[in-house]
Amino acid sequence: MTAPPPPAQLSSLAISPDAPFTAEQRIWLSGYLAGARSAAAAPVRKETGMTPVHVLYGTETGNAEYVADLLTERLTEAGVPWELHELDAVGADALAAMSRVVVVCSTYGDGEMPDNADLFRKMITADDAPRLDATSFAVCALGDESYEDFCAAGRLLDTRLAELGATRILERRDCDVMWEDASAQWFPEIVAVLAAPAATTAPDPAPEPEPVRRRDRPAPVSAVLAHRVRLSGPASDKEIHHHEFDLTGTGLTYAAGDSLTVVPANDPALVEAFLAHLGHDGDAPVGDRPLRELLTSAHEIVTPSRDMLDVLAERAADAGLRAALRDDRAACLWDRDLLGLLHAARLRLDPEELVGLLRPLQHRAYSISSSPLLFPDRVHLTVAAVRYRCADRAVGGVCSTHLADRLAVGDTAVVALQPNTGFRPPADDVDMIMIGPGTGVAPFRAFLQERAARGARGRNWLLFGDRRSDHDFLYRSELLGWASDGLLTHLDLAFSRDQAEKVYVQDRMREHGARLYAWLADGAHLYVCGDASRMARDVDAALHEILAAHTGGEDGAAEFVADLKRGKRYLRDVY
Repeated sequence: MTAPPPPAQLSSLAISPDAPFTAEQRIWLSGYLAGARSAAAAPVRKETGMTPVHVLYGTETGNAEYVADLLTERLTEAGVPWELHELDAVGADALAAMSRVVVVCSTYGDGEMPDNADLFRKMITADDAPRLDATSFAVCALGDESYEDFCAAGRLLDTRLAELGATRILERRDCDVMWEDASAQWFPEIVAVLAAPAATTAPDPAPEPEPVRRRDRPAPVSAVLAHRVRLSGPASDKEIHHHEFDLTGTGLTYAAGDSLTVVPANDPALVEAFLAHLGHDGDAPVGDRPLRELLTSAHEIVTPSRDMLDVLAERAADAGLRAALRDDRAACLWDRDLLGLLHAARLRLDPEELVGLLRPLQHRAYSISSSPLLFPDRVHLTVAAVRYRCADRAVGGVCSTHLADRLAVGDTAVVALQPNTGFRPPADDVDMIMIGPGTGVAPFRAFLQERAARGARGRNWLLFGDRRSDHDFLYRSELLGWASDGLLTHLDLAFSRDQAEKVYVQDRMREHGARLYAWLADGAHLYVCGDASRMARDVDAALHEILAAHTGGEDGAAEFVADLKRGKRYLRDVY
């Protein structure tokens, strides 16, 4: 019998579209080859007489992977052997065999598990989850505290590992959006525990925090807004713009699938309203900067921080508001921004206390809607300007209205690249299904430009939609042109308000369920981009429904989706 090829050779194999396999055989082989690729690619450090530490990460945008990578650097410096894996690459038997585990996991949206950790979550929460009595562990959780369950994914993993018998060697470290500083403070603690001869308790005293090293993280640069055009029609109830930043001289390079972060400034009118309500002089210094400058460019003044909400829950003049902030904050914040809360609380804070309770002003990330193969010196963004009302005041999204209203063509903005190596177009000969309604079409415009420039042979299928075709058909001429010239094998549209009965992209999926299954069974990659809370969930439900009809039921659909995820063939960029 001929011996099977080693993992290094298996990692380069792919299933030919002409190979004589059934759909079920293709599914099994795709999962097998994906596992071989993972095994071949997994970084492993040589034994040094010490039990290796398994560093496992779950990430949506790459931040948790970056933290995990930095941790492995610290472990190497301390002489601690390690292995690095995505959470979903770890099965029950493998987990049970690990004696020392460190998990770095982000939470996206309002408590959602990142895509490459969902199979791991299901595995450790199942009735037959493995016992981990011989395992010690620690968890670093990343999130955004503007959400109620901002570290829910990491908290679930931390709790469940302990329930399965594992020994917690450090308390969970929760990191807000300023995760680089928070995680850096955690590195000396966890490395000291793992490097100790008996890795069960932290040494005393604790080491000093180390400075953050942002290795391989593109530095922020100043870029000129070179072009802007409104994409949505005048009668649309949405306001969507196409923005182009000139990268000439910045040294910034990008890839299709990446995002660009933009550093905004707060609306000057909102800043003045803040100052008027609080009765403060904007020119008065707080620390070494004027208060007006801090409120404009240093702190979030639309979304309240948890610390601010805690103070208002204790000191608001209105007892009903105090109770609401204690019992149901989400409902209390539904139609109020921070200024609205301060008005309702009838609470005035002195400048120093106010600034101390505000979150740092964060950059916003937007999916890039261009390919560097066509636009090496420009990066395109597709951004919906967020506008709503709080009582009698008009309020806007901090960065989206900064781009639409306060940044003129020719002005300079501070931007940075946010790479997303897990969201890339497939190999040139692989079919691609893209589901991206509204501004979710952005990365798929980049993917299609890339495929056209490369002369890729793989088929392309886009499901796009919005409210009304007359006013919300983003990039209409490009998409119809690509459908006409064959770059788009299929363009299925779902404009929900064009007919009496609303139609969404998930309805188009169901209409073409047989085709969707056939493409996936033949090796196509499936991509989803857009709203996480509704669209992405509805699309995932439709996918499971379609697969259940073709694989013999819900169990078959679940296994099919698990194979897609293990093979990196079901990828999402959701927000």
